[in-house]
Amino acid sequence: MKICVTATAGDLNAQVDPRFGRCQYFVFVDSDTMAFEAIPNEAITAPGGAGIQAAQTVVNKGGNVVISGNIGPNAFQVLSTAGVKIATGAYGTVKEAVEMYKAGRLNEAGISTVAAHAGMGAGTGAGFGMGMGGGRGGGRGRGMGMQQPMPAQPQPQAPQTSAAPSTKTKEEEIEQLSDMADRLEKDLEEVKKRIEELKRR
Repeated sequence: MKICVTATAGDLNAQVDPRFGRCQYFVFVDSDTMAFEAIPNEAITAPGGAGIQAAQTVVNKGGNVVISGNIGPNAFQVLSTAGVKIATGAYGTVKEAVEMYKAGRLNEAGISTVAAHAGMGAGTGAGFGMGMGGGRGGGRGRGMGMQQPMPAQPQPQAPQTSAAPSTKTKEEEIEQLSDMADRLEKDLEEVKKRIEELKRR
């Protein structure tokens, strides 16, 4: 079994990094021999989507289990879809975390352990009133963390505040809302699947 542990450095004695998407290193450990391979996390500097990129790295390297402190919803979705088990709440060194998992002392997560990360959430505070209304840039782009309440509130103001440049703004809004709808549909499917799995247990 290949276990991937998020770590602050690239060896078995490194401390577990509680972050998944923005951890320093991934240490892949063979649970039988304790042989390991460490790779730096390239997603650490990503402006957004670090969790998804990090999860893809684990999947591409053939990881069977991920051990970390916390896992966000996007990373959780990628990992669980690929059949990777997720164990959270780990601490200590990489070696200790692997041993804890093998001894059954780490819980496998059935859902993500943290909400959407600051990368997406940053727009929710700033993007409240102006997110969709006046096409004032950043709030709209990063506002996806809010999901449905965002477009619902400011829409009535759109004709008043942005009548002139409406063509481009409207196209951007439609594209943004379509993306949001796609993401919400995927999230909803994942939640339904999870509920069915829990009912069958």
